Amino acid sequence: MSAEDLERFETDLELALYKEYRDVLPMFRYVVETARRFYLCNGYHLDQHENGGDTWFELTLTDAWVWDVYRPTRFVTKVAVRTFRDVNIEELKHPDRSGDPLGRLTD
Repeated sequence: MSAEDLERFETDLELALYKEYRDVLPMFRYVVETARRFYLCNGYHLDQHENGGDTWFELTLTDAWVWDVYRPTRFVTKVAVRTFRDVNIEELKHPDRSGDPLGRLTD
């Protein structure tokens, strides 16, 4: 396999992953980003711990999807993450039935 073939293969994998992400996004309530991974999930619990002046986070996600191009199964029931780095959690706003892309309620 040439370097060009390998690059094309990886590009195809990344494009397929992006298309899957776009398709599954409406199924989830939260976007979670850690230093190592990107997740979609429907539930989470975040605990902050102090130990000898260091702060670390323990994060549990439920009903999750993992952004990982090489992972054979991206849907997982439960994920446990422990990190000393930042954790970013955002709630998704899905369009309501009126078609408003910001999800605002209309009269």
